[in-house]
Amino acid sequence: MMRPFFLRLGLLVAPLVVISYGLPRSTSLSTQADFGRQSSENVRLKAVGGGRAELSDCGPAKFFSDGKDLSPVVLVPGTGGNQLEARLTKAYKPGSFWCYSFSTSYFRLWLDAFSLIPPFTACFAERMTLVYNEKTQRFENFPGVETRVPHWGTVEGMEYLDPTFKSLASYMAPLVQGLKAEGYEVGKNLFGAPYDFRYAPGPYAADVAVKFSQDLIELIQKAHDDNGNRPVVLVSHSLGGLWTLYLLNKQTPEWKKKYIKSFVAVSAPWGGSVQEMLTFASGYTEGVSFLDPLTMRAEQRSSESNLWLLPVPRVFGTQPLVITPTRTYTAHDMEDFLIDIGYPEGVDAYRTRIPPLTSNMTAPGVPVSIMCGYGVETPERLLYYEADGFDRQPTIMNGDGDGTVGYKSLVAVVDDWKKSDGQKIRVVPIATKTHTTIISDTESVAAIIQEIFHDWTTSGADGELETLPKDNVFRRRSR
Repeated sequence: MMRPFFLRLGLLVAPLVVISYGLPRSTSLSTQADFGRQSSENVRLKAVGGGRAELSDCGPAKFFSDGKDLSPVVLVPGTGGNQLEARLTKAYKPGSFWCYSFSTSYFRLWLDAFSLIPPFTACFAERMTLVYNEKTQRFENFPGVETRVPHWGTVEGMEYLDPTFKSLASYMAPLVQGLKAEGYEVGKNLFGAPYDFRYAPGPYAADVAVKFSQDLIELIQKAHDDNGNRPVVLVSHSLGGLWTLYLLNKQTPEWKKKYIKSFVAVSAPWGGSVQEMLTFASGYTEGVSFLDPLTMRAEQRSSESNLWLLPVPRVFGTQPLVITPTRTYTAHDMEDFLIDIGYPEGVDAYRTRIPPLTSNMTAPGVPVSIMCGYGVETPERLLYYEADGFDRQPTIMNGDGDGTVGYKSLVAVVDDWKKSDGQKIRVVPIATKTHTTIISDTESVAAIIQEIFHDWTTSGADGELETLPKDNVFRRRSR
C-alpha cells in the first residue's frame, strides 16, 4: 500500500536495462482517462440494488456540473502517492561505493525509475530508510539524507510520480483530468496536499508530520476563503484517508461546519492490512522479479506509517493472520510478531504510537463517502512452512478485498459511524476495482467525481448506506 506502483515498474524499468521481465500479475495501464475527449461516451455511475455500481449513459457532452459554483477540492494521496526529493550531505555514509554521490543538489528520491535498476536498488532503499531515535522516540531520516516534499498545494507531484515516464507512472492524473473537465482549475479550486508518507501523526510525530498537519489545515482554510467561503471537499486515497480522519478529529465542530463540505475516502485501510504483515516479515515488491524483497524489507520496516497500517485488533480480533510451524499470530500479537520476524526495534515504536491511532476511530462529524473495490483476491492469511522462516515469501490465503486491503478493513468504521448522531455516510463499493485502479480507470473516476458533487442537503436521514452483497461475491483461494 503500500507503495502500489512496483507492479507497473516491471514494465517501466525493463526497457531501461533491455531485459524483458515477466510479471505474475498485471494492472490495467489504460488509465489515462481523458474526459475532455469523451463527450460522445461520457459516463456516470448510478447506485443500484445492493450498492453495486453500473454505468449509465449520460448522453454526449454531459458532465456532473455546469462549471459554476464549484466546491473547492483538496486531494490527499496515499503511501507513495506523491514525489519526494532528497539531497545528500557530508554525513551520508553509503553502504556501497556505487551509492556515493558528489552532488549536493536535491534530486527526486521517489519516484525515479532509474534508481530501481540493480544494483542501485540498495541505494534507493538506504536513502528512503528512517531511523528510530530511542532517546527522542521519534523517527528521523537516514544520517546524511535531507528530504523535502515538492509542489505543496498543487497536484504536480501526484499526477505523475516519475514525470519521465508519464504513461507508466501515472497516479492522480486521471482524476485530475476528470475534475478539469468539470471546470476545476489547479490553484484556483483544485489543490493537492502532498506529504512525506513515511511518517505518521501522534504524540511522537516528527516535525515534518506536525508541519504537514498545520499546512493542510491552512490550505483548507485558504481554499475556502478564496472560493467565496465555499466549504471544501476532501478527497483521499489509501493512507491519506487515515491522515484526513486524524486531522478532522482534531478540529472543533464549528470549524468543520464552516470549512468542510464532505470527505470522500477512497480505499482507506481503516482496519489495516494483512499484506502489511507480509511487508514487515519478508519484504514485498508485488511480484516484480528484479526487485529483491529482502533488499526492500529493511526500508519498508523502517517506515513509521507502515506500522500504522498493520492489522488492527478491534477489526481483526483473534482471526489467525500469520501461521508458522511454531506460532500463530493474530492482530493482538503484533509486538511478538515484530520480535519474531527480527525487528525488535519496532516494538517500542508500535507500542507508543499505534494503539492510540487505531483503537478509537471516531466519526469525523462531516458527511463521508466511503469508496472501495471488492471482488479481488486479497491477502487474508500468511502461511510460513519453510525452516528458514520469514526470509522466504509465504503461501498466501486470499479473501475478498481490493487486492491490497481486505473488505473487512475497507468498511471497518461503517457500523460505528452510522450510529453517531448527525453523521451522514455513504458506502460506494465498486466491483473488481483494485487498490490503485479505483482512482485511475474511467468508471471509478466517474464514481469519485459523482461523490464530490453529491448533494448532502437532500440526503434525508443522517445515515445513507449502500452495502455490498455478500453472497457468491468471492471464492477463497490460496496462491
